[in-house]
Amino acid sequence: MPSVNKQSLREEFDQLKGKFEDLSNEGKISPEAIVLFQSMIMLFELLIAIFMEKKIRKNNRNSSIPSSQTGKDSTSTDSRTNGKGKKYNGVLSENTRTVETAQLAKVKDCKFCGEVLDDTPAIEYERRTKIDIIFEKVVSHVDAEIKVCPRCNMQNKGRFPEDMSGPLQYGSGIKGYVVNLLVAQMISLKRAQQLIQTLIGQVLSEATILKYVIQLYYALEVWEQSSIEQLLQIPSMHVDETSLRVDRKNHWIHVYSAGDITLKFLHPKRGLEAIEEIGIIPRYGGVVIHDCWQSYLSYDHCGHGLCGSHLLRELTFIVDSNGYAWASKMKDLLQVNCVIIAKRQSKQLAEQEYKKLQKRYRNILTRGEKELPPIPPKQNGKRGKIAKSDAHNLWERLKKHETAVLLFAKLPHVPFTNNRAERDLRMTKVKQKVSGCFRRSLYAKAYCRISSYLQTMANKGYNPLVAIQMAFSGQIYADRCE
Repeated sequence: MPSVNKQSLREEFDQLKGKFEDLSNEGKISPEAIVLFQSMIMLFELLIAIFMEKKIRKNNRNSSIPSSQTGKDSTSTDSRTNGKGKKYNGVLSENTRTVETAQLAKVKDCKFCGEVLDDTPAIEYERRTKIDIIFEKVVSHVDAEIKVCPRCNMQNKGRFPEDMSGPLQYGSGIKGYVVNLLVAQMISLKRAQQLIQTLIGQVLSEATILKYVIQLYYALEVWEQSSIEQLLQIPSMHVDETSLRVDRKNHWIHVYSAGDITLKFLHPKRGLEAIEEIGIIPRYGGVVIHDCWQSYLSYDHCGHGLCGSHLLRELTFIVDSNGYAWASKMKDLLQVNCVIIAKRQSKQLAEQEYKKLQKRYRNILTRGEKELPPIPPKQNGKRGKIAKSDAHNLWERLKKHETAVLLFAKLPHVPFTNNRAERDLRMTKVKQKVSGCFRRSLYAKAYCRISSYLQTMANKGYNPLVAIQMAFSGQIYADRCE
């Protein structure tokens, strides 16, 4: 298809429109023809707007494709938005051992004159260090005695430890390491088997590895319920959803994030049915930050904050496709106030400043309404909605949800973007690329709960391997650090 110069197309259309108005004013066109041509001009204006939008290719700069490639949100009060990963608290795994040795490099003689220096004391020492790891397999055998009682002639056997219920079992170190490979490091099941075989010289079956995953899934059930109750007390919460293939069918992972807590849930549906069954938003009274998904907006008992990053990308697309002045001004308005709030310790505008922001916001939308081509009225008997351009839809959304769009400037605990939820879901897509899909919903649910726990513990500074071993041993409940 040949390329189209959008500037020349609009100029040509404006010239034809101007000639029509001149002829109408001179009385050279009949009233019937004026009504007909005005309807055609209205229709062509709308078609040009839609055509220009279709000609502009969407990318991560002007749309949500992909939504993960977003910048740092400086308006957030969360200190973990520096983009360099989470800092760990230095807690080591329980089954680690450090062997440290020191060796002395003696000076026996002078390399310049040959003088013997055996009896000369050293004035100082320079140390160089080499750190290496050696994988050590620990095999513990327990031999239970079997004796025959001389009195009753009955056979007696010694008791085995509680964690040795069969002829062969693996310790918590192997369990934690395997789950860490599958969930935190997102290695495929086959590669995890090969890596374990390289380390211990023994192959763990798929059933054994998956059994460890399910054990951890059930061990974290109490932690998940406790985290939900903590999440409901936080004043603002990030929510989002993404698709996941389970048993060759499309499912959805719903994420709820606030403070240190990240919770993910699997459900076959994306909308209201899933939100109701998960049961967090129906019980929540704070501010829900999202990307204007209608299912979230149906809950009016809580506040709503719209992701400014999504809005900026959509405004960029409108400017690129149609060059509307209102979209460019709205984009500048949001960006400037985002920077202002980010530099303030209070993370909010003063009351008078917020009123000025509202006034400018409404003025831009008023001018935008005049700039957009009018929508033709719906004809009687016609079904469906009237076709609108992306610019019309965005303008209507900005006008309808003004409070939600500007809430970041009013409340200090409401950030400008929903990047937190998008970051928490990002690794789920990487896991799907590695695994393809989950064969059973139980394992997909286990992945959601375990990855939620690992992300939450990472926010608190715990390494995934340490966090997994804490969950297996029950230490997360003993230390009350859930």
